[in-house]
Amino acid sequence: MSAWLHVVGIGEDGFAGLSPAARATVEAAEFLFGGRRHLDFAAGMTAEKIAWDSPLAATLDAVAAKRGRRVVVLASGDPMWFGAGATIARRFPADEMNVIPHVSSFALAAARLAWPLGDCATLSLHGRPLAPLALHLADGVRIVALTHDGASPAAIAAFLVARGFGASRLVAFERVGGPAERRIAARAADWPQDRLDDLNILAIECVAGADARPLPRLAGLPDDCFEHDGQLTKRAVRAATLAALSPLPGQLLWDVGAGNGSVAIEWLRSASPMRAVAIERDAARLARIARNAETLGVPHLQIVAGEAPAALDGLPAPDAVFVGGGASIPGLIDRCWAALKPGGILVANAVTLESEAVLADRFARHGGEMTRLAVSHAERVGPHHGWRAAMPVTQLAVRKP
Repeated sequence: MSAWLHVVGIGEDGFAGLSPAARATVEAAEFLFGGRRHLDFAAGMTAEKIAWDSPLAATLDAVAAKRGRRVVVLASGDPMWFGAGATIARRFPADEMNVIPHVSSFALAAARLAWPLGDCATLSLHGRPLAPLALHLADGVRIVALTHDGASPAAIAAFLVARGFGASRLVAFERVGGPAERRIAARAADWPQDRLDDLNILAIECVAGADARPLPRLAGLPDDCFEHDGQLTKRAVRAATLAALSPLPGQLLWDVGAGNGSVAIEWLRSASPMRAVAIERDAARLARIARNAETLGVPHLQIVAGEAPAALDGLPAPDAVFVGGGASIPGLIDRCWAALKPGGILVANAVTLESEAVLADRFARHGGEMTRLAVSHAERVGPHHGWRAAMPVTQLAVRKP
């Protein structure tokens, strides 16, 4: 089927900002879908106008009912960059769609500030928590963020102050690209207004204060970054574990017996997009996992309450599995191995002889790599220092054929 569904990006400058091709596409529409603000731009057109409904899926059903007719969807800016186009593309085949992008609000904000957009972190906080901002906080980093509403800039300013970035420079653009465009600029600590126009985008130039604690996205965060009860894969072992798991963008991890979630959280921090499921039976630890994920910028961590292997039923097949404790639970390693996608990797750590025996048996049957991790830390001994050894950890890493 040829393209019948046209997704046309439009800015705050309305029809005047459309290219001739985009304008001709809109004028030829039989049915015109869009937000009420966008449909107002087309007030003089003869096409039947249909406003977006909530939830969006209901409107997409209405779009699908017009299959084969001349349908145009108006969407803000570049529809495929945090826009409605991405949602529409998940519903309709690409060969039935024609997407005509407009200049994005990201590009407009960067142009106003003369910021090279390729050097900026770009993210959408529309309908999303603020926590992912934490992934990008470091001195000198520039961020351009789509906000949720008019209260978002003040909330983001408070978020930055709480994390020691109160000296960061913020510039908000209301209705960027249109005749009502307005710019508001201030340091986060001095942000002057509780609420702006709901249609705004925020540019942030991060300045770390003395009390800021920027965190790397490489594996091996300090242990005190995590709230924990001692049930934590310690820093050196965690770094080795993440290296063995070899995370790649888009992959899914099962963190089985997640403790306080450190491995799953660092997996998610390593790249974008990433997915992880933390499986844990202890209620107090489940709550800590959620708090750690929020604090460290990955609130999308999926948390499953229950005891493995039963708690694994119904979960999507993983690309990687980490068993940080409980390797000696009957059937657990076999269940994880069976669920693992072909080419996926299983990494299991053991500190007890019983768990080590299970890993040795798996190593004998499937190969892989067995490693003994022995870590010692310098500690005070009277007026001097000496080495204090942590319990050694046996690690198995094996990739499924």
